[in-house]
Amino acid sequence: MTTTTSSFSCIPIKTYTQQNQRGILISGRNSNSVVVHDTRRKQRIISCEVALKPDSEASVSKSEDELMLEKVGARVRVKVPLTVYHVPKVPEIDITGLEGTIKQYVGLWKGKNISANLPFKVEFFKEVEGRGEVKILAHLKEDEFEYLE
Repeated sequence: MTTTTSSFSCIPIKTYTQQNQRGILISGRNSNSVVVHDTRRKQRIISCEVALKPDSEASVSKSEDELMLEKVGARVRVKVPLTVYHVPKVPEIDITGLEGTIKQYVGLWKGKNISANLPFKVEFFKEVEGRGEVKILAHLKEDEFEYLE
């Protein structure tokens, strides 16, 4: 076993090398990085884990996300032409002009920003012929609705 010094952080890193019975040479460090050399095929595989320091921008966006979380429960009205197709047994529903309530802010999950969904989950109620009042949940962007009050 040999000891080397990392050029980036000047911390001693222990490296090791061993060869198993099938001719695979394994060398690694105690810093979560392993390099595997196959002496039969001239193949190299590298596996690394990286830890990043938080940016100052991340701390700024946390306050923005906290402001968004405070908007949960607010009454809103849809201000753009919008049609939803996911209500069961109804082909399509136009929610333009409907008033509803923000139920959840989904732009933040486990402390991290996500962008897969539109950030505000809004609940609406609308009369549908033959079914009565139907609850509609829709994900909207902030520029698709206006706040009431």
